[in-house]
Amino acid sequence: MGTIHKTGCVLCPQNCGLQIEVEANRIVKVRADKTNAKSEGYVCRKGMNVAYHQHNADRLQYPLKKVGGKFERISWDQATDEIAAKLKSIVGTHGPPSFAYMGASTQGCHFEAGFGIRLMRGLGSQYHYSALGQEFAGAFWVIGHTHGRQYLHDSPDVDNADVLFTLGWNGMQSHQMPQAPVKLRRFSKDKNKVLIVVDPRKTETAQLADIHLPIRPGTDSLLIKAMISIILKEGWENKEYIRAHTNGFDRVRSYFENFDVRAALEVCQLDFDEVYKVTRIYSTRKSALRNDLGIFMGRHGPLNSYLIVILQSICGRLCVKGGNVIHGHMMPIGSHSDETNPKTWRTASTNSFPVCGVFPPNVMPEEILSDHPERLRAVLVAGSNPLRSYADTTAYEKAFGRLELLVTAEIAMTETAALSHYVLPSRSGYESWDSTFFPFTYPGIHFQMRRPIIEPEGEQLELGEIHLRIADKLGLIPQIPENLYQAALESRPAFAKALMEYIAVEPTAFKAMPFILGKTLGKALGSVHLAALWGMLQAAPNSFYENAARAGFKPGPGLGEEIFQRLVDHPEGIWVGKIDPDDNFSALRTSDGRINLHIPELLDELQMIEPAPEEKALVLPAAFPLILMAGRHVDTNANTNMRDPAWNEGRRACTLTMHPDDAASLNLTDGQQVRVSTEAGTEEIELEITDTARVGHVTMPHGFGLVYDGVKYGANVNRLTKNTHRDRFGTPQHRFVPCRVEAV
Repeated sequence: MGTIHKTGCVLCPQNCGLQIEVEANRIVKVRADKTNAKSEGYVCRKGMNVAYHQHNADRLQYPLKKVGGKFERISWDQATDEIAAKLKSIVGTHGPPSFAYMGASTQGCHFEAGFGIRLMRGLGSQYHYSALGQEFAGAFWVIGHTHGRQYLHDSPDVDNADVLFTLGWNGMQSHQMPQAPVKLRRFSKDKNKVLIVVDPRKTETAQLADIHLPIRPGTDSLLIKAMISIILKEGWENKEYIRAHTNGFDRVRSYFENFDVRAALEVCQLDFDEVYKVTRIYSTRKSALRNDLGIFMGRHGPLNSYLIVILQSICGRLCVKGGNVIHGHMMPIGSHSDETNPKTWRTASTNSFPVCGVFPPNVMPEEILSDHPERLRAVLVAGSNPLRSYADTTAYEKAFGRLELLVTAEIAMTETAALSHYVLPSRSGYESWDSTFFPFTYPGIHFQMRRPIIEPEGEQLELGEIHLRIADKLGLIPQIPENLYQAALESRPAFAKALMEYIAVEPTAFKAMPFILGKTLGKALGSVHLAALWGMLQAAPNSFYENAARAGFKPGPGLGEEIFQRLVDHPEGIWVGKIDPDDNFSALRTSDGRINLHIPELLDELQMIEPAPEEKALVLPAAFPLILMAGRHVDTNANTNMRDPAWNEGRRACTLTMHPDDAASLNLTDGQQVRVSTEAGTEEIELEITDTARVGHVTMPHGFGLVYDGVKYGANVNRLTKNTHRDRFGTPQHRFVPCRVEAV
């Protein structure tokens, strides 16, 4: 009998609570944790298989340096000395824009971001690339205009809604809200509620739906514009809400008047009466909306997000109970970026700008391969695998091969690590203190700080510690007095007092604060991440303290310390705050406190969304007569975090789905190997024929094509995508990739 630990899953943003039994330093049994207030005993099969993530043949144990094309083991001192020297040389010669940090992408390990970003800024760079810029940049940019800040994401208040309207989201597989499958099943069984799903495929979620609109791929903007037009024509808009809580609708209303709804829906290949019914239901009942990558990564992605905000607003469904609400955070996901500010950095070659503080990974290959004097020459990758996670593997391989310095900090020998000059072994989410910042709960704010339950079997360090050591060798940490180290060992109140005294006399302390905390309090606590949590709670904004008071914490100077200790004492997580459920509008940060519905930058595109030009634009080239959805969510996939294929033994884990009619026309049979070709390249994959697919539309999951223990398994969908096939914010159009399929 081993030791039972309360912890959380590290494989997706929901981080469901787990009870893990550890025996002889190995995970031997995993159960759902019923005491976790967010997941309440729910966990999917991915979470039940985290042992395959923790224990695998590709785990890294020691720092490695590539010499003559092969890796050699080196010491941490040698690794950090050499990396720091190379960074000094590159940045000193070519300037701060020559360096980029790619991190804060690991689902269960986000505390490293505070250290990685400080290292980047310490070198004078602002080039932070992450998955946020891969998937959500357009949507978050829109939110910045409509809600006032790019990090003010809203989520459906499903528990209080009578109608759930989903677009581009298969929640039975991709979650994106706590207990998504449980809530979807419950919703679909309630005769008083209506589940509406818009999706080209008959997905697992669509199969539960009361109404499924099998939309033609790439026509989402036409559909939403048609729905808004119907609402205005029928007078279903919430006039009082528009007057009291929005601004600018009078300046965009004309774009929806005199719109040919019937012609638009013909292009969408949808029935007018069915769409009319859906529109009436959504606009006249207590409705919530859930959208996801099918919208964000499709044609007109940013415009789709803009149209959705307009739809929600004119129906009075934003910031209200049973609609969509702005949820709270322990700490916001990202910052607010303003590309119109002349001080905001843009990339040298593609002129790309950050959203939520991060740059889009899709432009990185061009920024490296460019001949621009300020091209990227050195990249630090932390907890990320761009050679499988991001678009255009071929472009990334070529670009990373040109870098003067590529450093990867990871738990395993990933495809990206294999191309690196230095590979630094990090601890897993079960060997370190860490958490994520994706609660997606309302009105309560849940937070969980996982503790180490496995002893590292090597020289692995916390990701934050790795960044700290490099920063130290770079001379980015000011001199720390001995009394600060001693105070950290004495008590946290003593440390807090000593820290304030130090800050008063050391002007550079704030800029290096994560490193200072890590070297002092982190040493005393045994974790730089735990020290960062303590620091974050001491410096939290007033809004957090107000939310904490509503959750029952006593206001005052000791609040941060109290929450810190409660989190340490409760590995299952706690409610750290509560949003005011009666005043969600106060979360808006627009100048007038209203939802802004006028975004001039998108109006030209909005005007062009008309049936005839859209029908013309949807014509596929003869060489690629099918549409590939690149990145289907499946329960056999955990991006690149699950490298050992044994967890899917006996399952058809990685297949290309195709409708029987398409298969018959191509003389293809279920289970055979087929070749998928696009503008970017080719991949071979097993064919799965299913009537849940749509005619003319094939799908392929992401997160495969991994090389595990020297053997590749599955197909790499990003070998079929072009990094240049993206919108103005860098988001790849993975949901509309022209392709052809042939027998091998």
